[in-house]
Amino acid sequence: MSYMFSECHSLEEINLSNFNTNNVTNMSYMFEWCFLLKKLNLSNFNTNNVTNMGGMFYQCSSLKELNLSNFNTNNVTNM
Repeated sequence: MSYMFSECHSLEEINLSNFNTNNVTNMSYMFEWCFLLKKLNLSNFNTNNVTNMGGMFYQCSSLKELNLSNFNTNNVTNM
């Protein structure tokens, strides 16, 4: 999922509630440069296997609500 939505400059909202992230290891720069993204709920993400979250929200300057309530960062080596 690395760079998946990177540079989606016009992205204002997105529903990721049905994403299956059980086997994902890399979420780096996933939302980088999403200037207009204001609200993001990632509470359904399974991050048990993720090792890289570096720059995940880099330059998300409009992001005001971010739900990471179920994030497990035990295996993350790059935040």
